[in-house]
Amino acid sequence: MQDITTHFLLNILPDLFVWNSRLQTLYYPQEIKEIKSNSCLKPTRVNTTKFNMVVQEQIRKYIASQPEQKRSDMQALHRIILQVMPACRLWFLDGKNSENKTVSNPNIGYGIQTIKYADGKTREFYQIGISANTTGISVYILGIKDKKYLAQAYGKKLGTASVSGYCIKFKTLKDINIDILEAAIRYGVENN
Repeated sequence: MQDITTHFLLNILPDLFVWNSRLQTLYYPQEIKEIKSNSCLKPTRVNTTKFNMVVQEQIRKYIASQPEQKRSDMQALHRIILQVMPACRLWFLDGKNSENKTVSNPNIGYGIQTIKYADGKTREFYQIGISANTTGISVYILGIKDKKYLAQAYGKKLGTASVSGYCIKFKTLKDINIDILEAAIRYGVENN
């Protein structure tokens, strides 16, 4: 149950605060990180507001740097994904490795998942991603176990798009059915 202050903050400043109904908690976008202290891991609340603002600015600049049609499509996709995942963690990857060498297209990520590798190591990474490429836009839907599912369930309904195990590529949003793309994104988020 929300108290009067929580109700006020959510209605007056809805872009700044998020209500977690499962935990019955109001929070300012933060995340829990684990840090090493005295040889044991202790959960510590870390305010990531400044970090989030930097990521949001990187995303804004990346989208703004695209040619007009791609920029409009990327902005629309960004809005759609944030409607599907309103309180998600945002990522921006510039496509460069530790030696500052370009190894991929820059990409925007949404949400968080833990990827487990064959050797047992784990890594946090985004669930949904978007990236501009030379011929259009790629939408990455990561974490789906069945690599044929996206193509079988959404491929024919999407319109003019190339669909692989985790990636949907298309030239412009007008070439595809946006409702079907949104359904594929929702599936990826809900079945991860």
